[in-house]
Amino acid sequence: MTSMTSPSFRQLASFAVRSEPGNERLALAQVAAAVAGEGLSPARLERLKTAVAETAMNAIEHGNRNRPEVPVDVEVTVADGDIVVTITDQGGAPEGAGPRAEPDLAAKLAGEQDPRGWGLFLIRNMVDAMDVTTEGTRHTVRLVMRADRDAGPANGTAPGGAVADAGEGGPREDHV
Repeated sequence: MTSMTSPSFRQLASFAVRSEPGNERLALAQVAAAVAGEGLSPARLERLKTAVAETAMNAIEHGNRNRPEVPVDVEVTVADGDIVVTITDQGGAPEGAGPRAEPDLAAKLAGEQDPRGWGLFLIRNMVDAMDVTTEGTRHTVRLVMRADRDAGPANGTAPGGAVADAGEGGPREDHV
């Protein structure tokens, strides 16, 4: 991650939303307004908005358990051509956190996989990179969208094709 003292680092927005169903729409609207003019094509902006809404909804519902008094914090920055959105809840690491099987539509339809569990898969495939970290009660999902990468679809991988690091505690699969 780029140092916050880097000359190319700019904070575009920092805000919190109450942990109430529907407030993911407030988060996506504020993020969209913050990144306007930052070089995202309309299609990539829609992908980022989808990822932000899904991440915020997970933070509200699963992380903060719909407790309005516990905010979901959102920060939007630009660093070295990357638009970075961090979304933090106070849910901490879930019991049994760790990598889970990729969603399989046929297995879900056959009742072999929980019908839920699409959220992180969707998010990861909407952005260029994603990582998940947990420090104490703070659970943070970091979404990265490269503004200068309009030539191809977001693919959920880090530079060089590596899958984005899930960080301590692994992906927050209970959020989906």
